[in-house]
Amino acid sequence: MKTLLLIEAWGLISVIFFGLAYMTPMGLFTSYGIVEEITNGMIPAAYIVALIVMSFTVYGYGQMVKAYPVAGSTYTYAQKSIHPNVGFIVGWAFLLDYAFASIINSLVMGLYLHASIPSVPMWVWIVLFLIVVSTINYLGIKLATNINTIIFIFQVLVLVIFAGLCINGILNGQGTGVLFSVTPFFNSESAIIPIMSGAAILCMSFLGFDSITTLSEETKNPEKTIPKAMFLIILIGAVLFIGISYLAHSVFPDFTQFNDLDVAGSEIALFIGGNLFSAVFLSGMIIGVLGTGIASVAGMSRLLFAMGRDGVISKKIFGYVHPKYKTPTNNIIVTCIIALSSLLIDLTTAVSLINFGAFVTYIAVNVSVISHYYIRNNKRTFKGTILYLIIPFIGGGLNLWMLSRLGETSLVIGGLWLLSGILYLAWLTRLFTKRAPEMQVADIQNGKLENKNVTA
Repeated sequence: MKTLLLIEAWGLISVIFFGLAYMTPMGLFTSYGIVEEITNGMIPAAYIVALIVMSFTVYGYGQMVKAYPVAGSTYTYAQKSIHPNVGFIVGWAFLLDYAFASIINSLVMGLYLHASIPSVPMWVWIVLFLIVVSTINYLGIKLATNINTIIFIFQVLVLVIFAGLCINGILNGQGTGVLFSVTPFFNSESAIIPIMSGAAILCMSFLGFDSITTLSEETKNPEKTIPKAMFLIILIGAVLFIGISYLAHSVFPDFTQFNDLDVAGSEIALFIGGNLFSAVFLSGMIIGVLGTGIASVAGMSRLLFAMGRDGVISKKIFGYVHPKYKTPTNNIIVTCIIALSSLLIDLTTAVSLINFGAFVTYIAVNVSVISHYYIRNNKRTFKGTILYLIIPFIGGGLNLWMLSRLGETSLVIGGLWLLSGILYLAWLTRLFTKRAPEMQVADIQNGKLENKNVTA
C-alpha cells in the first residue's frame, strides 16, 4: 500500500503553519477591491459572517477527521459515511476547489508582477511561478513546509508595517480620520444581501484550514492534531483579516477611487507608504502567493493521490509515489499544467469558482457528520442530537446559502463541472449498477496494496 507517511510526522505547529501559509495572510488583498465594491465598504462585516460560516464547517471537519484520519479529506469522508458514489462526486467538486486555488495563485502572481513590471508579459511570470512551486513540491513536503513557515513570518511582518502605516495615516487625517468606528461593521445604509454576497467570496480566504486534512497520513496523532489546528488556523486568520481589512478601509474608504480593483492592495500601500513600502508590499504579495501556491499544489496532488489510490481515476498515473522523495510527483505536474489555464480566465470568475467547489464540499462534510454519527452510529442522545444533527445541519444550511450568493456564471460553470463528474461516474460504475471503487481505511492504515470494492 503506497502511503505518504514521513519518517518524522508533523506536529501541531507545523500543521498550523502549513494551513496559514495556504490561507496566506496577505491573500486578503486578492479579493479586497472586489468585495469592497460588492459590500459597499462593509468588508469587515462580511469577514465576520464568513468566519461564522467557517466555524460550523471546521467543527464538521474536526468530527470527520477523528473518524477517518487518512488522505483525501472530504472525498474520503463522503465516500465512507454516505456512499462511494457520493464520495466520488464530492471529490470531483473538491478538485475544482484545489484547481482554482492554483489558478488564482498563478493569476495573482502574474497580475501583481505585470503591474509592477509592465514590460514583462504576464504569462512569463505565471510560467516561472509554476516552475518554482512544482519544483519545491517535487522535492518533498518537508521542504515545502519549512519554506512556508518562513513565508508566513515574512507576511506577518509586512502586515504589521501595513497596519502601523494605516494607523499613522488615520491619526493624521487620512481616510475617515477616525481610528475606532462601527461603520464598517454596521451602519444605517448597510444591507444584508451585499454583505452575504461578499462573505460568499471571502470564505475563500479561510480555505487553508481544510487543506491540512489532506495531510492526515503525514501528521502525528491526526485525530487530535488536525481538529485543534483547524480551529486555531481560522481564529488566527480571522483576527488578521478583520483587523487589516478594517484599517485598509478606514485609511482608503472610497473604493471608487481605485484604478484597478484586482490590485487594490498595491494602491493602498502606495497611498500610505509611498514607493518604498509599495515595493515591500509587492514583495509580501509575491512571497505570500508563493506560499499559497506551494500549499495548494501539495493539497491537490494529495487529493489526486487518494482518488488514484482508490482507482476512481488512473491508479498508475495518480497513485504513483516517487521512490526517493515520497511525493506524488505525477500529480504535482498535472496540477501545475491545470494552473496554466490562469492565462485564460479573470480573477473575479476564478474566485467565485473556487468558492463553488468549496461550498459543495463544505455542505458534504456537514452531511457526512450527520450520516456517520447520527444515522450510522446511532448517536441520538440529547447531546448527540445537538452535536451530530443540529450543529452540522446549521453548518450545511449556511454553506448552501453562501453557494446561492455566488454569481450566475460561477453557478453555471460549476454545475457543468459537476455534471461532467456525474457522467464520468456513470461510465465508471456502468450506469450506477455498481459502487465506485474505494479503499478500506483499515487497508490504508495497515499498509496493504490492494483496493477493495465494498458491497452494500
